[in-house]
Amino acid sequence: MATRAEVAVTACSDLFRGAGAILASPTGIVAGIGARLARLTHAPDLLLSDGEATLYADTPAIDEPFREPEAPLPYRALFELIARGRRHVVMGAAQIDRFGNQNLSAIGDRDHPRRQLLGARAASTNTLNHRTSYWIARHAPRTFVERVDVVTGIGTDRAAALGRAGRFHDLHRIVTNLAVLDLSGPEGTMAIVSTHPGVSVDEVQAATGFELWVPPTVPTTREPDDDEVSIIRDLLDPRGLREREVPQP
Repeated sequence: MATRAEVAVTACSDLFRGAGAILASPTGIVAGIGARLARLTHAPDLLLSDGEATLYADTPAIDEPFREPEAPLPYRALFELIARGRRHVVMGAAQIDRFGNQNLSAIGDRDHPRRQLLGARAASTNTLNHRTSYWIARHAPRTFVERVDVVTGIGTDRAAALGRAGRFHDLHRIVTNLAVLDLSGPEGTMAIVSTHPGVSVDEVQAATGFELWVPPTVPTTREPDDDEVSIIRDLLDPRGLREREVPQP
């Protein structure tokens, strides 16, 4: 039987289904395993890098280095990929609101924050140029908020207000330890796509600081098949780091 972490890995893998030869840029252990799982199964043309300056042909375990360089990826080339939309980034979020606006920068007033965080990290460029998803390991009201304190990644409402400048905005999915969400609700608001095995819609709503749109039927997030479980456990994460990021309930 798959663990909650392995279901989340599979959901992150499915973010790249049908992606073709694009650069995957996942953040977090589970999202990173998911991108590797995608390349070893349904998305063999997916490009993976060390996050610095090289594309790699091999697909090592999440805590092992890449070893087979495939092509150089200097910083200038990364910006070209971003501008051409040939990238799918899976970012994290300290806060995210009902329209998918993301905050990575500060909690509280921007100029006098209660807590200073990473900063914008080019999130606005990501969200305006290519497909973006989110991986959030702990689904909680402090993260899923009515209104983010600072906007770093652009949500559906702000993209719509930009008119033509927002035409490439593509917020795909939000995967959490409880569910898969998207922005298909009324006026581009957050909706439940599926709940993970053993998780109810009420539990997801209780962990969210705003009202989610719930379709008439909510499916269960698919579990990995036997081959995927074997790849996750034996090849991509034999030391079980995924279970530390998403402990079994």
